[in-house]
Amino acid sequence: MADLMKFVNEEIAIKKDFPKFAAGDTITVYYEIKEGEKTRTQFFKGVVIQRKGSGNTETFTIRKMSGAIGVERIFPVNLPALQKVEVNQRGKVRRARIYYFRELTGKKAKIKERRYKS
Repeated sequence: MADLMKFVNEEIAIKKDFPKFAAGDTITVYYEIKEGEKTRTQFFKGVVIQRKGSGNTETFTIRKMSGAIGVERIFPVNLPALQKVEVNQRGKVRRARIYYFRELTGKKAKIKERRYKS
């Protein structure tokens, strides 16, 4: 049974080439919405709180502030409606899952930008 699952994950699943991102990064996710017979592209821009799972079952959670209310959305990596993912800013955090970010407001909710040597 494990071999069958492995075969399906490797051969049949659609592989998308998204940029590498991790917790603390600010990303924009473009996804397709169907309303009746029409389809349109909508985007969701926020901070990645976590990446969870592996292979076909991998998901990532994004949090954004809409007014004074925090909105979180979970996206499966292999969602057919996902069109593209843009990394806007790389964040410097020390954890893989930044749940503490939910309680922070104002200037405390800023994440420092990760700098690379050129």
